[in-house]
Amino acid sequence: MYAKNELMFPHHVVPALRMLRGPEWQSLVERVLALPEGHEQSLAFGLMMIRLNGCLSCETDSYRAMRGCDACTIQTLRRYKGTDRDLLGLYQQALDEVRRYLQRGTKIASEDVA
Repeated sequence: MYAKNELMFPHHVVPALRMLRGPEWQSLVERVLALPEGHEQSLAFGLMMIRLNGCLSCETDSYRAMRGCDACTIQTLRRYKGTDRDLLGLYQQALDEVRRYLQRGTKIASEDVA
C-alpha cells in the first residue's frame, strides 16, 4: 500500500535524477554521486532537493508520500520551470548555507573545549 519513503530527500534517489535535465545538471549529479553522503556537497544537494520537493510539508499519508520519494523528486524536476543554471544557483546557495553551518559548529565545538 505505502511506498518505501523517507522523512527527507534520500541520497539513494540521486542516480535517478541524472538524465532529467541538461549537461550542467548532469555534471552536478555526477559530482554528487562520486562523494560520500556526509560530504558538504552531498548535504547541499539534499538540502536543495528538500526545498524544491517540499519535503518539510510532506505527510506520510499524503498522495505524494504514498508514491514515494523517487517519483516525487522526478516529478518536481520535470515540472521545474527554471533553467539548469537556476538549479545550480539554488545548489550554490544551499552549499554556502551548509558551509556556514559547519563552520559555526566547528567554532562552537572548539569553544567548548577551551
